Order: sequence, then structure tokens, then C-alpha cells
Amino acid sequence: MKVIAGLGNPGAQYANTPHSIGFEVVNAIAQEIGATWQASASFKGELATGMFAGQKVLLLKPMTYMNLSGDSVAPVVRYHNATPADLLVISDDIDLPVGRIRIRVGGSAGGHNGLKSIIERVGTPAFTRLRVGVGRDARDRSEVIGHVLGKFDPDTRAVMDKVVPAAMQAAAAIISSSPQAAMNAWNGWTAVPQTPNA
Repeated sequence: MKVIAGLGNPGAQYANTPHSIGFEVVNAIAQEIGATWQASASFKGELATGMFAGQKVLLLKPMTYMNLSGDSVAPVVRYHNATPADLLVISDDIDLPVGRIRIRVGGSAGGHNGLKSIIERVGTPAFTRLRVGVGRDARDRSEVIGHVLGKFDPDTRAVMDKVVPAAMQAAAAIISSSPQAAMNAWNGWTAVPQTPNA
């Protein structure tokens, strides 16, 4: 059983924000495979199951708020006898430019509190992460909280509308092939047209 956890914050006030882009990607996967979300108090999240990229997957949206994501992810992984290698976590990344996708296995949390919580609760960093670039506030690069919890502006929203289906394809590549193959195909991909140097 593969577990795909999309990170975000519950509640309408956090919809359409950088920090909840992981929710958007797993919502897109659920819609693609016709899976229905079910609330689970015991797992502190919403769960959906189905076939994705030729594998049985369990989709998870932790409803713990970002900083406690591991309180939902770790019990789900253990209950379903999944290993860290079976876990894919989809999250935002302020250190990646808007529209960029990056896949990585293991490593630090990189300052992301959701990943930090999962590493602590799962007990290892040895799981795959699919990170979606949301950039930093161009006006104040030190202003992180306001940026990741603020609504997307229309231009960035248009980019994210391209990124979400691409991230779903990248997740499919991870599940159907391997993280390494998916890295080769997707690391460096961006939804933002690149301007050639003059």
C-alpha cells in the first residue's frame, strides 16, 4: 500500500494558499481516480483509497494543521504496515521558484514544519518528498508566515493551475516507476516560461 500525504491547513481560510498546495494535489489525484474522502478522527485526517498509476494507494490530508502533520501521517503509515519507502509527501517549498517541481528522497526538513513533524513522528527522513515551488514574498523575503498563509494572487494562481496536474503526473511517475526515474523526468520542470538570455 502506497501512502500519498498532501500537506496543508484545514479550513476555508487556508484554501488557495501556498501552504495548502499539497491538499490541492491530492484532491486532484482523488478526483482523477474517483476516490471519495472520508473523515477519520482516529487518524486525524481525511482518507481516500483507490488505484493510481497501477498501484493501490491511500491518499491522506492531515487535519492537524501543518506543524502537527506527523500526528496524522505516522499512525496511517504504521496501521497499514507501510514502510517509509511507501510514503510520498507532497508539500510547498518557499526555496523553490514559483511553478517548479522537485522530487527528493530523504534529507532534512529544510525548515518546513510539516516535514519536520513527519520526520520526528515516522522516525526517519527516508521517505520521498514532492515539493512544489511557491517562492518567497518578493517585497519582503523574510516575511514567510504571511506569504505561505496568504492567498495566491491571480498570476500565481494561474501558474498553480498548471503545476497541480503536473505534480499529479510526477506523483504517478514516483508510484509507477521509482523516485529516481521521476527525479530524472521532473526535477527542473517548471510551469513558468523561461525567458532566453538576450
